[in-house]
Amino acid sequence: MAHTVVAGIDGSQESRAAAEWAAREARLRGVPLRLVHVWEPAPEPLAQAPLLGTETSQHWSERIPRETAEELRARHPGVEIAEEQLTGHPADVLADAAKGAVVLVLGSRGMSGIGGFLVGSVGLAVIAHTEVPVVLVRALEERAADRSGPVVLGLDIASPDASVMAFAFEEAARRGTSVHAVNAWSLPSSYAYGLAAGVDLYAEVARERTATLTEMLGEWERKFPDVEVKGESRFGPAAQHIVEASHRASLVVVGRRVRRSPLGAHIGSVTHAVLHHAAAPVAVVAHD
Repeated sequence: MAHTVVAGIDGSQESRAAAEWAAREARLRGVPLRLVHVWEPAPEPLAQAPLLGTETSQHWSERIPRETAEELRARHPGVEIAEEQLTGHPADVLADAAKGAVVLVLGSRGMSGIGGFLVGSVGLAVIAHTEVPVVLVRALEERAADRSGPVVLGLDIASPDASVMAFAFEEAARRGTSVHAVNAWSLPSSYAYGLAAGVDLYAEVARERTATLTEMLGEWERKFPDVEVKGESRFGPAAQHIVEASHRASLVVVGRRVRRSPLGAHIGSVTHAVLHHAAAPVAVVAHD
């Protein structure tokens, strides 16, 4: 179904938080919400067990989308909500269900003591094979989903993508908040020769990076004059700086380059690290 927000649900606290986040997103966008629950039949030996028959298991699982939809309709009366149960492998079914949607929202378990995500195989597979923006939400974010923190944008100024930047600025505009663009860089080992010769290459590169980032963001400030923009170019690992900024964010936006190769899809090391450790919902936007 095109022009909808799609949420994958499984009855867990994480998926309920994702459904809540998705309902708010649908309200902000003025589009319907579609709840999708994927029922994966048990292997044949288990399906024949007296207390775990196929019909019994499916009957109980059918309650998940229905009850979730009823709860959301009570809290979000202005949002059109549809629910359905599909059968198959969750990663494949969710990727197919998301085709044409504006965004797909999934739940992700919090990592105790770390404050980040535990992104399972299904979530990673869906992100890697879906070209629709995918948002990961954990259970603790249900109450924080409406906070007014900035939208943090992880930005590679060497190869910026307009679709990733547009998603971040549009989300900030809908929420009436700002964009905090984070760029990270490092010095090649060969630069040590310049440093030894007394040339402050660190300061020089920092100035160049900051100037490039400021110019790049200026174009988007003109497109979104009501969105306040802060640019930050920092030395060190990109994932670390993005994760640090996520503690004050309402949403983190990162990109994933689409690689159509016989070896399979990849998420990218920075995006992968941000997914596992960010302290706010993370949107992964696929781009060429």
